Amino acid sequence: MNLSASTLRWRVGDAEWQQRVDLAACYRLVALFGWDDLIFTHISARVPGPEHHFLINPYGFMFDEITASSLVKVDVHGNKLDDTPHEINPAGFTIHSAVHAARADAICVLHLHSVNGVAVSAQEAGVLPLSQHSIFVLSSLAYHDYEGVALVEDEKPRLVRDLGDRRFLMLRNHGLLTVGRSVAEAFVAMYFFETTCRMQVGAMSGGQPLRYIAQPIIDGAQAQWEQVTRGAGGGLAWPALLRRLARTNPGHDS
Repeated sequence: MNLSASTLRWRVGDAEWQQRVDLAACYRLVALFGWDDLIFTHISARVPGPEHHFLINPYGFMFDEITASSLVKVDVHGNKLDDTPHEINPAGFTIHSAVHAARADAICVLHLHSVNGVAVSAQEAGVLPLSQHSIFVLSSLAYHDYEGVALVEDEKPRLVRDLGDRRFLMLRNHGLLTVGRSVAEAFVAMYFFETTCRMQVGAMSGGQPLRYIAQPIIDGAQAQWEQVTRGAGGGLAWPALLRRLARTNPGHDS
């Protein structure tokens, strides 16, 4: 039997419930920005506490209908820990469990198949230093070669190795992935990643020679990232994003 939102909130406590609310909002914001791919990508968030548990979407739900109570809690082996009839995406579990296990700072892992992101992931040169947005991505970017749909456990160590300590991972011929110290940070990082790709596709379609940003500017972008976000890890923009969501698609916190 499925638990009601009020019952679940009481059972999981305030910290997990807040993580559920933020993650559900993130799913709906991805849909609002047009980055979703029907039901086929995934965002996960670590449950606060000593156990290595995390939350992920119920497989079969559109992103704009996900709620805090519909999210599925799993352990590192993919076993469901909630009283829920919903399954999880096996490819989602492979990717997300690998990153969560390897990175203590990977509180949220966000993976997309956005059109512009996949387009740039298929370009040999990858992300180019063409925009202000791109310098933040390039200062913490890694690449992982395509190995087919992520269903095989054997891929995990290579994915983790390629990601290293970076914030942005371009999955070649596949899509984009960001790691955040919070749901807010992972979302704002993805905004910069996807926007960088969209700007690059636009610039390359113009038929003019491209003007690149110099490497020394990129080298200083990590410090500038913290300055721009005031060290809030994306939290500076998050309240405004939640207000926008409340105006367009309320109900994620149920």
